[in-house]
Amino acid sequence: MTYHALAYYLFTPIENPRELVDQHHAFMEGKEITCRVYISEEGINGQMSASIEASEAYRQWLHSDPRFKDVVFKIHLCSELVFPRAIVKYRKQLVALDEKVDLSLTGEHVSPDRWRALLEQRDENTLLLDVRNDYEWEIGHFKGAELPVLENFREFPAYAKKLKSQRDPKETKVMMYCTGGIRCELYSALLKKEGFEQVFQLDGGVINYGLQEKGKHWDGKLFVFDDRMAVPLGEEQEVEVISHCCHCGELSDVYYNCSNMDCNELFLCCSSCAEEWKGCCGEACQTAPRMRPFQATDRPKPFRRKHHYHVEPG
Repeated sequence: MTYHALAYYLFTPIENPRELVDQHHAFMEGKEITCRVYISEEGINGQMSASIEASEAYRQWLHSDPRFKDVVFKIHLCSELVFPRAIVKYRKQLVALDEKVDLSLTGEHVSPDRWRALLEQRDENTLLLDVRNDYEWEIGHFKGAELPVLENFREFPAYAKKLKSQRDPKETKVMMYCTGGIRCELYSALLKKEGFEQVFQLDGGVINYGLQEKGKHWDGKLFVFDDRMAVPLGEEQEVEVISHCCHCGELSDVYYNCSNMDCNELFLCCSSCAEEWKGCCGEACQTAPRMRPFQATDRPKPFRRKHHYHVEPG
């Protein structure tokens, strides 16, 4: 069976976000939908998998609200529902930065075809900047991109200040990209606040680029925040693996959550090391008191919460 995987967001004022959460729950009742949707006073940020019928119904329903008529849905085909359940929540921040951002400073949106042209015209004064977390860009990124070591979203403001001391903000042209585009809305504004004048962001993120330009100028796969975890940019595209097993260094683009429930670290590992280490990311975790039994599989699904698998200690 074929399903849709949707990614979308929109910054727009919402006076009563919790009411919209309830409306989502009511709409999804009885429909073949799983998702992770966050709603705040700032807008909406959603990832969803659904039957094609439910996908079409949801998109029509959301667009019927004047506040969301401009929402752009990026759609992939998939063979199963890629979230374990339907989660719709209120969040104070759509992106956890802990810093107020002036969205009027957001960088210039660049379409995928123009982005490809800019990549091909890039010179020494152009900084191609990957603003995803390090575990995301490790399995795939644009060729020649700057790959900051950031473990979470909150580290970017400090990185922006550091970058100002390393690059001339008036002369440097910044080409910034993320998975679906929402982080760039905020991060580009932070760079402009620091004085960078030429800031361009990939419209719709890497997901949109892959839908339109396939894998041109891209190495590896794209990390996604659902059960697929790693996908090629082009449909049925043969992809060269560029990332490595954290234990033996062999090529691998398979993610595991550490079997130690009190660690749960996401790490890359080859199948033989995963079995040898019983799904653990390191030596200390192998003797932890709360362990998930290791089950060998080609593409393990993520454990998003430590209480998904309950084991009594000791």
